[in-house]
Amino acid sequence: TIPHRASVAFVGDSGSGKSTIVNLVTGLLSPSAGTMTLGGVDYRALDMESLRSGIGYVTQESVVFNDSVKNNLTLWDPDISEKRVEKGLKDARAFDFVNDMPEKLESLLGDHGMNISGGQRQRLTITRELLRDTPILILDEATSALDSETEQDVQANIERLSDDKTTIIIAHRLS
Repeated sequence: TIPHRASVAFVGDSGSGKSTIVNLVTGLLSPSAGTMTLGGVDYRALDMESLRSGIGYVTQESVVFNDSVKNNLTLWDPDISEKRVEKGLKDARAFDFVNDMPEKLESLLGDHGMNISGGQRQRLTITRELLRDTPILILDEATSALDSETEQDVQANIERLSDDKTTIIIAHRLS
C-alpha cells in the first residue's frame, strides 16, 4: 500500500524488483497474482492512457531531444510560461547553467543532449516532470548523475514540492 500524497522509497540491489514495481505502477506490467488498485479502482478497469498521463517519471537515462532547452522542458506546450519554466529550473538546480548558456532557454542541446553533461541532462528532465505537475511522481535513480550537494538540494526541493503528490523513489543507495 502506498498512501495518497505520501513519499515512499524502494532501495535495494540490482535485480531486487524495484523496476518491476515501477512497471506495475505505470501499468506496463500486470500482476501475475492478486490485484492492484488505485484509489480503490482495480487497475484492469483503469484507462491506461489517463493513468500514464498522471505520472511524472524521471529515469537515470535522461531523454533529451535535439532541440532547445525550452522545448525540452515544455515538450512544445505553448501554455507553459517562461516564469514557470524559470521556477522549475531553480527547483531542479538547473537555472544557473541554463542561464550561462549562449542562447539561454533557446540554446540547442544537440543529439541526446550531447552539448551538456549527464548531471545537467538529469536536472533538465527533473525540471520537465516538475513542470508537468502530475499527481504521481516516480524518481528512478533520478539523481544518480549529480554530485552529493546538488543531489541533496534537488531532493529537498522535490520533497517540498511534492506535498500534494504521491512520490515513489527508486534508489540503489539510501541517501
